[in-house]
Amino acid sequence: MLSEPRSGRLAAWGNALLAGLVSPDDAVLAMVGDDAVHRVEGLPGESGPVGLTLAMGRLRSLGVTGLRVALPAPGHPLGLSGPPEFNARALDAEEAVVGFGAPYGLVPEVYEAGPDGDVHVEVVWHCLPVREAPPADVPSLGEAERELAEALREATEVLSRLDVAASGPVAEAALDAYRARAERGRELLAPGYPPRAVRVLELAQRVGLLISLAYENGHGGAVSASEMAARGQALRPVERTARRAQVAAYNSSVEERERGGR
Repeated sequence: MLSEPRSGRLAAWGNALLAGLVSPDDAVLAMVGDDAVHRVEGLPGESGPVGLTLAMGRLRSLGVTGLRVALPAPGHPLGLSGPPEFNARALDAEEAVVGFGAPYGLVPEVYEAGPDGDVHVEVVWHCLPVREAPPADVPSLGEAERELAEALREATEVLSRLDVAASGPVAEAALDAYRARAERGRELLAPGYPPRAVRVLELAQRVGLLISLAYENGHGGAVSASEMAARGQALRPVERTARRAQVAAYNSSVEERERGGR
């Protein structure tokens, strides 16, 4: 969770585009980010891969009115609704986008080439059928914010006691990079999202960063088997909570529209 998931960018800016809040050019530029190019393969009515602009137009014509994010992990099908083939592909990719309004989903396949510092990245999104059902284990924004604050307090206490909090020059550089990104604030989500979603996503990404740094920092002071087990037990539920909060933030645009239509 050190970086924004591609599914988050595509869903957030796709929702803004579908709602008419941004232009296609601006939406696609934000979706692609630092990658070289994104294409969509397997769209009904298209014989081969197409660009994001055409793909979004095609999805709209097929009845897609919103996009949700899934960030599944082994044993935790977060944001997924089936069928098994789509779930398996999404689990392999560790992320997916699920259409709302029509049963289509997108799973990314990433291709990288080139040396460190000059990597050329191309992404192919595979369009597959999905089951029209509520996504698995996605909390509301309010629930996500409360759970994240509580989990963070508990994990910080345990990690501090075990001396495995992220530290050192690598950790400081990563935190500085996060702070620089956080200053851009509203770029985390596209137009149309509630302010609370931005706040929840910022906190979830900060927590995810700290978890990643704690894992990368080796065992720290946790040298015994029992201490190492305690560290893992502290990190896993917080990581799960942070992923749930991320999905809640990205999906809040669709959830608000769905509630408003009732």
